[in-house]
Amino acid sequence: MGDLRQKMGVVSQTICPSARAASDEDLKAPKKEQKMQMKREISLINGICLIVGNMIGSGIFVSPKGVLMYSGSYGLSLLIWAFGGIFSVFGALCYAELGTTITKSGASYAYILESFGGFLAFIRLWTSILLIEPASQAVISLTFANYLVDAFYPTCQPPYDSVRLIAAACLCMLIFINCAYVKWGTMVTDIFTYVKLTALVLIIIVGILKALTGESKSFERPFEGSSTDPGAIALALYSALFSYSGWDTLNFVTEEIQNPERNLPLAIAVSMPIVTIIYLLTNVAYYVVLDIPSLLASDAVAVTFGNAVLGPFKWIIPVSVAMSCFGGLNASIISASRLFFVGAREGHLPDTLSLIHLERYTPIPALLFNGLMGLIFLCVEDVFQLINYFSFSYWLYVGLSVAGLIYLRITQPDRHRPVKLTLFFPFIYCLCSLFLVIVPLFGDTINSLIGIGIALSGVPVYYAMIYLPEERRPKFIRKLTTSVTIFTQKLLYCCLTEFDTDTDAQAGGKTQ
Repeated sequence: MGDLRQKMGVVSQTICPSARAASDEDLKAPKKEQKMQMKREISLINGICLIVGNMIGSGIFVSPKGVLMYSGSYGLSLLIWAFGGIFSVFGALCYAELGTTITKSGASYAYILESFGGFLAFIRLWTSILLIEPASQAVISLTFANYLVDAFYPTCQPPYDSVRLIAAACLCMLIFINCAYVKWGTMVTDIFTYVKLTALVLIIIVGILKALTGESKSFERPFEGSSTDPGAIALALYSALFSYSGWDTLNFVTEEIQNPERNLPLAIAVSMPIVTIIYLLTNVAYYVVLDIPSLLASDAVAVTFGNAVLGPFKWIIPVSVAMSCFGGLNASIISASRLFFVGAREGHLPDTLSLIHLERYTPIPALLFNGLMGLIFLCVEDVFQLINYFSFSYWLYVGLSVAGLIYLRITQPDRHRPVKLTLFFPFIYCLCSLFLVIVPLFGDTINSLIGIGIALSGVPVYYAMIYLPEERRPKFIRKLTTSVTIFTQKLLYCCLTEFDTDTDAQAGGKTQ
C-alpha cells in the first residue's frame, strides 16, 4: 500500500488545505494543526438515541410471538424477556470497557483486530460486506415500504415493484442525509427514536387501562402450559435476544463521541434499562388484550393489537412501525459505514473507503458503498431468506470480542482502562455466546453451514490481498485501486484521514 499512499498524499496536498506545506508565518507562530479526521459531534443524547433507535426496530411491533410460541405461557415468556434484557446488559457492560480501552470505531471488528489479529477481524469484515449489513438493511427498508403502503392495499398484497422502489428511495434518502452532515444523521435518529418510544408508550398505556378495567384474565394462571423442553426454551431465549441486538451500535462510532470515556458507558447504562423495561411492559400490554391463539396467528402483533383497541386510530400502529424501521435503518447505515471506513483505514479494504469529505467530515465513499450494496440486495427476490444465513454470526463475533476483553486483561494487565469490570461478566457472556452459536448449528444446520461457507470465502481474499507482501499481490488490482481512489478523491472532494496517534498508540492496531 506504500505506493498508493504516496500518490494519495500528492493528491491530498493539492486538494486539502490541511496538507499544505508550512509557510514562514506558520513557522514563526506554530499552531496545533487541525487533523483531517472525523469530528466528535455525537453527544450523550445522540448516543442514547442511537442505541435505543437501533435496538427497537420493527421486531417488538411485528414478531414478539416467537418467544411466546416456544415458551408456551405468558409467565415464562416474560421471564425469558427479562433474562434476555439482563444478558444483553452483561454484553453492553463488556462493550463499555472495550470501547473505552480500545478507542477506535468499528466495534467488534476493532476489538477482534486488537485482540486476535487481522485474519479473524478480516473474516468478520468480509461477512459484514457480503451478507450481514446489506441484507439486514434491505430487509429493514422492505419492512418500512410494506407498512407504508399497507393502508393503500387493505385487502391484497401491494405491488412487488412499488414496494422495492419505495425501499430503494428510503435507502437513498438516508444515504444522502448522512453524506451531507453527521448532525443530520443523528438528528434523524433522535426524532424517530422519540416517535417509536411514543408509539410504544401508547401501547403500554392502553394495556394498563385495559388491565385496570378488569381485562387481565390472561394473568390468572400465567405459567399454565409452560414448556419444559430445554430446546424450546433455548429457542425462545434466542428469539428474545435477537430483539435486543443493536446495543453495540454506539461502539461503531467511538471516535465521533464527545468525551467517550464518560458518554459511551453512560449512554449504555441509560439505554439498556429503558429498552428492557419498555419491552417487558409492551409484551404485558399485548398479553392483556390478546389471547394466545390471536398472538400466535398474527403476522404483526402490534397491528392486531391496534385493530382490537384503537378503533378509528388503528392506522397509528402501521405508521409507527414504518417510522420505527426508518429510524432503525438510519442507525444501521451510520454504524455500517463506519465499519467499512475503519476497515479501509486498517488496510483490509481499498483506501477509497477511508476517505472523508474535506469540509463536511463525513465518510462519503463508505456511505455510498454501503448504499450500493443495499440496493443490490434489494434486487434479490427472497432477501428475507438471507437473514437465516448469519443468525449465528452475530453471537460469534460479539463473543469473540468479549473473549478479547479477557485476553487483553491477561496479556496487558497494566493497560489504561477507564471502565474495568469484574471478569465475572465477560466469562458468563462468553459461555452464553458459545451456547447461542451452537443452537442454530443444530436447529438450522443447512442455513448455518451456508453462512459459514460465506465467511470462509474470505480466506483466499485475505491471503492474496493482505497476507502476501505487497510486491507479490496482483499488480492490476493495485493499479486499479490506486486509480479509483485518486478519481474518487477528486470527484467527491475527499481526503485521506489522519488517525489520532495517541489513540493508535493505545490500541496498538494489528492488520495482519
